[in-house]
Amino acid sequence: MNILFMIFAAILLLGPLIAIHEFGHYWVARRLGVKVLVYSIGFGPKILNWTSKKTNIQYRLSFLPLGGYVKMLDEREGEVKSEDLVYAFNRQPVWKRIAIVAAGPLINLLFAVILFWVLFLPKQEQLNTRIGKVLPDTSAAIAGLQAGDKILSIDGKPTPTWEMLNFALVSRAGETGQIQVQAEHQGQLKNFSLNISHFLKDQSVSPLDSLGFLPYRPHLPPVVSQLRQDGAAIRQGMKAGDKIVAINNVQTPDWFDVVEIVQKSPEKLLKIEVERSGQRINLDVMPQGKRDNMGNVVGMLGVQAATTQIVVPENYKQTIQYSPVQAFPKAVQKTGEISSMILNSMVKMVRGLIGLENLSGPITIAKVAGQSAEMGWQTFISFMALMSVSLGILNLLPIPMLDGGHLIYYFIEAIRGKPVSEQIQLIGFKIGIVLLGSMMVLALFNDFMRL
Repeated sequence: MNILFMIFAAILLLGPLIAIHEFGHYWVARRLGVKVLVYSIGFGPKILNWTSKKTNIQYRLSFLPLGGYVKMLDEREGEVKSEDLVYAFNRQPVWKRIAIVAAGPLINLLFAVILFWVLFLPKQEQLNTRIGKVLPDTSAAIAGLQAGDKILSIDGKPTPTWEMLNFALVSRAGETGQIQVQAEHQGQLKNFSLNISHFLKDQSVSPLDSLGFLPYRPHLPPVVSQLRQDGAAIRQGMKAGDKIVAINNVQTPDWFDVVEIVQKSPEKLLKIEVERSGQRINLDVMPQGKRDNMGNVVGMLGVQAATTQIVVPENYKQTIQYSPVQAFPKAVQKTGEISSMILNSMVKMVRGLIGLENLSGPITIAKVAGQSAEMGWQTFISFMALMSVSLGILNLLPIPMLDGGHLIYYFIEAIRGKPVSEQIQLIGFKIGIVLLGSMMVLALFNDFMRL
């Protein structure tokens, strides 16, 4: 059932994005007088097929929802009646062809803006950027950051939320040098320099963990409330109500301390000291290894913390609410920031500053789609917006076969006054197949390694 839910979530995610992308090509083509023959969502065998009696356009829904296409009248793809030549794509002025091809990626970016706009409208209670914990022997600790300091900017970029702070840090992925942090420290503004070396080259580690400062986390007592029947803890005698006092002689006053140690110890024998009915009991437990979305193996005990009322101190909270007018520029800004981050990551991946193992394919996308759907509509819509930006940026890359590759040919034609020769376009087409095929194989390989 989890696999079926994951597949359903992936279709629910990718289907609208593909439909909107192709609708961009379709809508602009029709408005500019180009005859559309087929509008298809998906590839492979047809599931649904309907032909409009008014326009004679075929609308298709096919079996594999991993793409789509809009087929237009074109002399290069078949014979065209003389009376229909004026409606053929290849007969249109170059500016019309540019507009039709660019419409697909651009409508994906516009759709992302709309989704982010919707997400910015509800009133949000969230943590401010005040540090809750500084990890020992990290860049943050060495620089002198302390719990209670409030991060105001990263490298001169204002960071009013943890999300914006993370975006600012991710933009430095793969680099070596220093990150400049401005913070409110003991009531005064203070600048800190955090040393980095090949920062986030392994993107399995979060930016905050890598630098060593974390948001506020409420105190959760390390008391077990439930155990999975197939978990490692119950097999070794742990019971509901046990309080985990120490692991490998390291005190664990908080549930998050337990989680941190266990996740870093997959398939490693841990000596866990628990308090049960006033007595101390020692258990030898080996956490099971489980892969996360990025393929990293983390330890799992199969236990759940006791529920408790969470109270966040006022100085760690903030309320954010935007009017519809205020939310729109924020949505545009966020779309731009994500676009920049994606392009920056691609460049750094090519330069070798970021590992190719960070490239993800359809399996990872499906897994994250399923998880985001389980977490609620806002998380799912947020992931859909991210994927819409990714789809738009990917299709604008200057690679033959993609929209960006076609745009390069048309811009050259506009400058030269004549189209690029078919021989050069054929060579580019072959190069595009190799590049896209290699990327897909690598992405699938990474997906399977993460499984």
